[in-house]
Amino acid sequence: MVENLSAGVDAFTSNAFLVPGERTVLVDAGANYDVVSRIEERTGGLDAVVLTHTHTDHVGNLDDVKSAFDVDAWGFDTDQPGVDHELGDEDEIRMGDDTYTVLHTPGHKNDHVCLLSETTLFAGDLVFANGGFGRTDLEEGDRPTLVESIERLESRVAGGLDVMHCGHGPSVTRNPVEDVRLALRAAKTR
Repeated sequence: MVENLSAGVDAFTSNAFLVPGERTVLVDAGANYDVVSRIEERTGGLDAVVLTHTHTDHVGNLDDVKSAFDVDAWGFDTDQPGVDHELGDEDEIRMGDDTYTVLHTPGHKNDHVCLLSETTLFAGDLVFANGGFGRTDLEEGDRPTLVESIERLESRVAGGLDVMHCGHGPSVTRNPVEDVRLALRAAKTR
């Protein structure tokens, strides 16, 4: 079962999701707290780190995790510090016991990706619960590009989704496709 290791942390951080299984993966590393001990409490090791994007709150703990577990990090842009292997648009990656498709979804940041299996979405900072969406006022942010990325995501999840794990806030387990649609409407109008 996917677990948010940042739950209950009172610090500037993103969510950091431990995906156990055949290939135990940490999706985003969070920042400003000891995520390594939280991983060690729950599993005997880690096979990889997968990054939705490289904003500081998502990668602040990356070096500690890579060092503690002797693992590599996967992300869209290998020119970013700490990213060892490239995730290309439409690539497939194994996380836990499932295969996820990588969707390049810029607009919040140029190297942003979402990770989508048949039932589960790791949305990073593209969309959030209750129709929230990623900021576009930071460097590399662009509202029209973000809207295009949410439109692409909405078309890919339109057939249904069981759970959406967001980069901040709660995961959505009840009709997450509706939250994606709400985010799209909100991003178009704000």
